[in-house]
Amino acid sequence: MAQPIDFNKSEQYILSIRLSTDGFSFSIYHPQQESEVYFSASPVNTQRSMAANVKAYLTETEELKHPFKQVNILIHTSRYTTVPLELYEDEQSELLFYQNLPAQNNEVILCNILGKSNVVILFGLDKLTHLFLTEHFPNARLFASISPLAEYFSHKCKQNEGRKLFAIFHPESMEVIGFEKEKLILLNTYSTPTFHDSSYYLLNVWQQAGFDQEKDALYIHGNSRMAQWEELLLLLQKYIRKLFIINPQMEFNDSGLSRIKQIPFDMLSLISCE
Repeated sequence: MAQPIDFNKSEQYILSIRLSTDGFSFSIYHPQQESEVYFSASPVNTQRSMAANVKAYLTETEELKHPFKQVNILIHTSRYTTVPLELYEDEQSELLFYQNLPAQNNEVILCNILGKSNVVILFGLDKLTHLFLTEHFPNARLFASISPLAEYFSHKCKQNEGRKLFAIFHPESMEVIGFEKEKLILLNTYSTPTFHDSSYYLLNVWQQAGFDQEKDALYIHGNSRMAQWEELLLLLQKYIRKLFIINPQMEFNDSGLSRIKQIPFDMLSLISCE
C-alpha cells in the first residue's frame, strides 16, 4: 500500500522527472521503502515553448523545490541517434549527431552510454530548457527516454532465444526496439498520431527487419484506454503469432510505482536499471 511522502526527509528520496510535448510528470520514491511513492502528471501549454513550460513547471510545482538524494530527468524526444561505443569520442559528439539529424539552432547535445548494449545514444535538447533544468537541479542526470527502455529490454534477451521486438505506445508516438539474441539491432521513434500509423510502422519494421512469424516475438505496451487499442491487438495477432502484452506490475515485481496506472514505462525502466 502506498504511503504519503514525508518531504521533511526528501534527501532520502529519488526524484525522476519526465518531459514530453504531451505532458510533464514526476515520481518520487524511497529506494529502501518501496511503499513510499508519489506520482504526478500535468498537461503542458501547447501555446508555449518547451523552455517556457519547463520554467513554469519548476517555478510552480512545490514538490520540486525540495532537496533530493538523486534527480533523474527523462527527455521524451525523437531527436537522437546511436553510435557504437567503440567508435564514440566525446569531442566528436556534435559531428556524429548532425551526421544523422538536421541541424537545429540553440541546441545542446547530450549522451547516454548503454553499457549492456555497448551503444551511445546522443540526443539534442534546447539550450534554454537545459539551462533551466541544470540551474534548478545542478547534479541531475539527463536521459533520452529511449535510453532506459533499450537498457531494460536488453536484459530481457538471451543468447539461446529468437529475435525480439519491443514497442512502447504513447498518445502520438511509438518507440520500437529490436534485439537479435543479446545484440541491439534497431532503435527508432515514430510519429503515430493515428491507430493506422502505429500498425503500419510496426508491421513494416517487423517485415523489413526480417522478423520470423514463427520464431520471433513482439512485446507491446500501451495504455489500454488508448483509442482503438483492442483493434490494434486484433490486427497484430493476424500477422504475428508470438504477441505479448507487457504488464508493468509483473515486470517490476508489483512495486509501489508499478501499481500507478498512469506512470510511463520509460520512467519505471529507469528506476529498475539504477
